[in-house]
Amino acid sequence: MPQITLIRHGQANTTATDEAGYDNLSDLGRQQARWLGQYMRDHGQEFDKIYAGSLNRQQQTAQEWGAPEIICDERLNEFSYYDISTAMHAEFDLPRPTNRDEFIAHMPLVFSAWQDGHLTGDFETFHDFQQRVEDALLEIASRGERAAVFTSGGVIGMAIRITMGLDTGTFTRLMLSIHNSSVHNLLRLGANLSLTGFNAIPHLAHPDRHHAQTYI
Repeated sequence: MPQITLIRHGQANTTATDEAGYDNLSDLGRQQARWLGQYMRDHGQEFDKIYAGSLNRQQQTAQEWGAPEIICDERLNEFSYYDISTAMHAEFDLPRPTNRDEFIAHMPLVFSAWQDGHLTGDFETFHDFQQRVEDALLEIASRGERAAVFTSGGVIGMAIRITMGLDTGTFTRLMLSIHNSSVHNLLRLGANLSLTGFNAIPHLAHPDRHHAQTYI
């Protein structure tokens, strides 16, 4: 049956303050991708097609993983978090998060404001983001192939929101739990997609690699 394996990019530039600055893998992010590729090859996991968004971190992850050929689809790109967050601060004069706990509390506020249309700026609407993710995944699934898709946490979170009917608060909390280089599986059942695997990191399970289990 047609199956889509979603793979989040490896760790990117965690010190960035804008979209461009974030969009390259760290040395650890490259290693995470190489470990995942080796694990999948060792366990006979094969794919008919490899897809990735056009962002550097997505393309770099696919390359380090060992993809022989990559089909680029910009619909698999991440939403513009830094731009949306900047609009949130401008609109509501909220302090920016300075640690993970503050970030976890901050994200649902940003997504709720974005979804409800309270933010203005040069970025797509929440609805448009959801629609392009759904369109891309359903189109890939319609081809009846085993597809690996290298993308980002927001796209993966949105895919799960679509398949599971999650509300915005649950969606944002789930998105924050997604590991770098993690694996998620979707199966096409009839006209819809069903979630069959979430947030797997078997390539980082050995104690020697626990340090590489990162979220940001």
